[in-house]
Order: sequence, then structure tokens, then C-alpha cells
Amino acid sequence: MTRRRDRDARLATGPGLSLPAWLRRGLHLLPLCAALLLAACAPPPEGGPRPGAPEEVARLADAIAALGPEVDPAEAARAARIAYRHTHRLAQDYEITDPPLVHNTKVNLGLKPRGLCWHWAEDMEARLEAEGFTTLALHRAIANADNPFRIEHSTAIISARGATMHDGIVLDPWRRGGVLFWGHTRRDTDYDWRPRGIVLAEKRRRAQSTAFAPQRP
Repeated sequence: MTRRRDRDARLATGPGLSLPAWLRRGLHLLPLCAALLLAACAPPPEGGPRPGAPEEVARLADAIAALGPEVDPAEAARAARIAYRHTHRLAQDYEITDPPLVHNTKVNLGLKPRGLCWHWAEDMEARLEAEGFTTLALHRAIANADNPFRIEHSTAIISARGATMHDGIVLDPWRRGGVLFWGHTRRDTDYDWRPRGIVLAEKRRRAQSTAFAPQRP
């Protein structure tokens, strides 16, 4: 147990740098404190997350249809309707009443059933995949996996079939607390999205290298 704590401390502070235990514990709490402070500045819409208006659905449908000449406009319209409707249904199922980071804390404490970013991404992808689109494809992406100063984030992305996620549209209900955010992947200045499979493979390699690293006596 002592050896594992020593290893965790080295990972947190870097080689050759030793910080007092009380300071390390305080540093671990800083991201949570910062998250709650930032979340307090972004309250959810009055009355809870709202469903998408018809004009919002139409704009998303047009954007999906414009992803490529091979995209069926009927499929694009159906995907847009489902993305907005499912976002609203999930917001109710997840019991969204707070800004995203506050809701995250409640989920982690067992006070809310679901609603972490990867829950949104997983459930949105599953619902859209169930439609069996022939001209559209779904992807999963992760951002900030290697950024210790930002919270890791996940999303679903829709693209023309055969295109990469970088040429698709991000479908992210988490960042606005149950109100669907969407935008072209390359134009999303808030997040640098990477394919989920690549990020998870990198995490596995890092975990394996750490597990087999020689331990100091």
C-alpha cells in the first residue's frame, strides 16, 4: 500500500519533485473547486432543459444534409429530429436540474442516475445507431484526455457514411446542461476532438507501462 501511494505521488508531481502530503491532497481538490465555481456561472435554462424548436431542428437537418452529396435529406431530417428529441428525453431521465459540472458531482455522489458526458455520448450514439442509417455514420470522440488542467470530455459525432469524424457534426447535449449543442467538428473551438478508440488505446498503454515500471525500494 505504501509503495502504491509513493508511485501515485511520483505520477502527480513528476520525477525528482516531492511535495508534502497535505499539499498533494489540496491539489487534488482544486479541479473540483474550480469546476463548481465555473458551473455556478452557467445556470440551466429556466424551467429545466427545453426541447428543440422546429427552426433549430431544421437548421441541424440542413447542416447534416450538407455533409455530402450522398447524404439522404430524409435521413438528415430524421437524425436531426431524433437528436433534439432524445436530448430532451435524456435530460428528463437524467433528472437535469443543475449546470453540467454540478450535475456531474451529483452523479458521482450517487444523487443522480446518469448524466456524465460519456453517458450522453453513449446514449445518443445508441439511439441514432438504432435507426440503421445508410448514408450517415456515427462516431465517438474524446477531448482533454491528456490535459491535466481540463476535464476530459466525450461526445457523439455524426458524419456522412465513409467520412471521418473530423468531417462530421458534434452532437453534445452535456455542455449546455441538457440543451443540444451541435457544430462542425473542425470548427468546435472549445474542444480538440480525437477518436475515442485511439485515446483509449493510449490510456491502456500508459496504464501497462506504469504497472510494469520498476518500483523504488
